[in-house]
Amino acid sequence: MNDSGSMSLTEWALLLLLSVLWGGSFFFSKVAVAALPPLTIVFARFSAGAVLVYTYARLRSITIPTDIRSCAAFAGMGLLNNLIPAGLIVWGQTMIPSGLASVIIATTPIFSILAIHLTSADEKISPGKIAGMVLGLIGVCVLFRLGTTDSNVSIAGIIACLGAAVSYGFANAFGKRFRRLGIPPVAGATGQMTGTAIMAFPLMLAMDSPWRLAVPNLDVWASMAGLAILSTALGYVVFFRILATAGATNISLVTLLIPVSAVFLGSEILGEQVSPVQVAGMFLIALGLIAIDGRAPVLAHRIGSGCQVVLRYRGTNPEAEIPIRRRR
Repeated sequence: MNDSGSMSLTEWALLLLLSVLWGGSFFFSKVAVAALPPLTIVFARFSAGAVLVYTYARLRSITIPTDIRSCAAFAGMGLLNNLIPAGLIVWGQTMIPSGLASVIIATTPIFSILAIHLTSADEKISPGKIAGMVLGLIGVCVLFRLGTTDSNVSIAGIIACLGAAVSYGFANAFGKRFRRLGIPPVAGATGQMTGTAIMAFPLMLAMDSPWRLAVPNLDVWASMAGLAILSTALGYVVFFRILATAGATNISLVTLLIPVSAVFLGSEILGEQVSPVQVAGMFLIALGLIAIDGRAPVLAHRIGSGCQVVLRYRGTNPEAEIPIRRRR
């Protein structure tokens, strides 16, 4: 596993694919929410996703634990990582554009740092992470400014998506329990999605009364299929593939790419307007995520060191060609 080094072209291609799959979830949700209430969307998405990923787990001979501790962990993760944030995002998208929702959700690493710091004595907040958190929060403040000046953007929608990012952050802290229990990632995904569907079912019946809903049109059926099959089931499979070969640190780069995919799909297909204020907020949040990631300064140092070596080499032998380093 290459947890911090460079990735292969295949891994980069899979990372881009994952950003499109997960960025597309905002697009699919925006289409579906025009005809279906939020909890119905959440239940349909994760019940179908659970079945599909469970099938994948069976094909790979991966066992899903059913002991009490594991089931409790599945329920907790399903609540924090799926039910609460997915419900808030879908509800928030009834009031704000899908691209803006994805930009707000990109602040998840900020709240992950805070949650892990509060729940674990092992984690320390470095100056780089503090700087990244400050930049990200300034970006959120810029987006709140958008909510006060743009009649098409609701403050309530921004707060809902921000609440989803907070829930995702605490889910990341809670997810460390899966490693302690020795639950494989695929089993964890199947268990938490199953738990989400079980919890969402009575809420959907009580609040949405789905039997009273009109039969959705083809666009809504297609968006729900895309949400469950592409963004959820296939997204998890691609995620596991990258995690196994590139590591958790490299896969975290998808956080920077998801808003790009979501904003592009929202603007090109749904006709959502991207304002300069939104671009400014997204830029600040992206800078914050880069600072939190911490690899940019290291990469810049390596590039600078390599340039110095080349310049010294050329200085001693002006006619010499620049040596090409072969990857081992």
